[in-house]
Amino acid sequence: MQQSILDPRPSEPAAPPRPPTPSARDRAVARARRLWRGRPQDPAWTRAALLGLLGLTFVLYVWGLGASGWANSFYSAAVQAGSDSWTAFFFGASDAAGSITVDKPPLALWPMALSVRLLGLSSWSILLPQALMGVGTVALLHATVRRATGSPAAGLLAGVVLATTPVAVLMFRFNNPDALLVLLMTGAAYATLRALERPERAVRWLVLGGALVGLAFLTKTLQAFLVLPALAVAYGLCAAVPLGRRLVHLLAALGAVLVAGGWWVAVVELWPASARPWIGGSQTNSFLELTFGYNGFGRLTGEETGSVGGGGGGGWGETGLLRMFGSDVAGQVAWLLPAAGILLVAALWLTLRRAGLRAGRTSPVTASLVLWGLWLGVTALTFSLMAGIFHAYYTVALAPAVAALVGTGLWVLWTQRTSLGATFAAAVTVAFSSAYAFTLLGRTPDFAPWLRWVVVVVGLAAAALLLLHRLLPARAAAAVAIAAVIAVLAGPSAYALETAATPHTGSIPSAGPSGGADPGGRAGGPGGMPGRTGDGQPGTHPGGATGTAPGIGTAPGGATGTGRGGGLLDGSEPTAALTALLAEDADSYTWVAAAVGSNSASGYQLATQEPVMPIGGFNGTDPSPTLAEFQQLVADGEIHWFIGGGGGGMRAGGSGTSEQISSWVEETFASRTVDGVTLYDLSEGVR
Repeated sequence: MQQSILDPRPSEPAAPPRPPTPSARDRAVARARRLWRGRPQDPAWTRAALLGLLGLTFVLYVWGLGASGWANSFYSAAVQAGSDSWTAFFFGASDAAGSITVDKPPLALWPMALSVRLLGLSSWSILLPQALMGVGTVALLHATVRRATGSPAAGLLAGVVLATTPVAVLMFRFNNPDALLVLLMTGAAYATLRALERPERAVRWLVLGGALVGLAFLTKTLQAFLVLPALAVAYGLCAAVPLGRRLVHLLAALGAVLVAGGWWVAVVELWPASARPWIGGSQTNSFLELTFGYNGFGRLTGEETGSVGGGGGGGWGETGLLRMFGSDVAGQVAWLLPAAGILLVAALWLTLRRAGLRAGRTSPVTASLVLWGLWLGVTALTFSLMAGIFHAYYTVALAPAVAALVGTGLWVLWTQRTSLGATFAAAVTVAFSSAYAFTLLGRTPDFAPWLRWVVVVVGLAAAALLLLHRLLPARAAAAVAIAAVIAVLAGPSAYALETAATPHTGSIPSAGPSGGADPGGRAGGPGGMPGRTGDGQPGTHPGGATGTAPGIGTAPGGATGTGRGGGLLDGSEPTAALTALLAEDADSYTWVAAAVGSNSASGYQLATQEPVMPIGGFNGTDPSPTLAEFQQLVADGEIHWFIGGGGGGMRAGGSGTSEQISSWVEETFASRTVDGVTLYDLSEGVR
């Protein structure tokens, strides 16, 4: 009955509406947020421990950094050119006059060139940015593992493993593009896992991750894309949002990859070819050809026009699933590779068994394991089966994944140590890693021969005690775990210290001690290429070029030593007299000299700090310049000297332009010899 307006009794209040029942999607999102946010506060010691890790990493990466001289003079010359000319800087030209680029995109050169502009040309100014990238990569990996596990100890362990991986120490103290490549790819992994934390912010983090992959492409072209399957599958599988939204988010990330990696390519391809340097490594002056040919699918098939050595795996080491464990590669990165595989399987099984398949799918630990596991699997499989140019130092791209899986996996086993499966997996990991380290250390018998026995004894004893940890007091069990970690890290750490204490020069650096057919030694060049002998004496390179022991010859800031003309894999080392002759009247010429091959030209350019034309690019096989173009430059008085020798030797296709130019110069101009180097004065006319 309707209440009368005269009735003083108040009407009964309406019942409040019942809140809607949360959908399965809402419950999944809330659960994911609790998993990502529900981390306890870090103990007070963690900040000091992190600062200590980063400080020690910095010392390891910069101590004695200048001993490597120009390191890879091929890139150092391009850095010098970029510090002198903004045009050379933008295109990544080998010389300030802009005759030809290096055979990579220029992004890795830019931080070094800016450092040289700020600090002046020296070994330190070139290599310091690389070391800082290494410290940054360790910090990023620590943060990534820390957020995924909620454990500062897991992040610290992952950081220690990465910092002491021998090939990481090598590359973060060297001027190849791999240092920046690894930093950017690790940043992309961090951004992708951050995208899983809060669905409403997923797009911005995925776009950042995609942009970092795009920048990695501008560092080392298609190798950057090896991590894309890991990033895409981790988000597509573990995100707590509907499948359709996941696909839209991934498309946004892909757009960021294309924009960040494509803008420079578009500029170069649209720029008039006559107004920019020749694209080094290509036969048609096209960066797209370089990307998909010499630096792309040619690396997989071995069909690399203009390359040197044999294709199909014959000139770059045996291909196969066990390549990462071969004598040329294992000492660089494979110390904990089996451990990473064991821990990946065990940690995934334990995580999903404990949380259930549905809840475990959106777990941050699951996402982290999927990402790093796919990163490791795809990259290792590609390196193992690629038939084209392969160098052992490429495996630095595996180091973040190995380190993250070790840190995350051991944390999972420790948190579930009451499980018989976790205990067994931990014991197997420690025992196998110690035995494998014993084998690897045995390949360099003259290097700390006592260490292999300490590693295997302590490691196997720790593995046995791990099986009995329930019978031990808590402190004793923790001490056993620490001893196990020390045992498995002792071998790679010793190699890392030896790597940091050894100067590295040339195009194919190698981590670890020298001697014998060791993993990462100098008895042979990585990938089957000839290199330095075990005692540091010269080895023969393709084409007959001869290497020298590290540190002999020119040092930054002074052209002293016996002098050497350089070759395919090593830079030239001019004497003071030769340097002075080349620099004489330099302002009257665009190029003070020309030499066949980039490494032959690099040392002269670094010594004089004047442009030296590298005919034919790195291998001497690029058709730049043509004979007619070179003759016109000589007629116009653009080039002063031609330096004999150099070149790349065995050629797989490519241009014969450099041979034509050399023959024409030898037939046309009189020669003279200065400190063992043959010169032709192109300004004196024909003989």
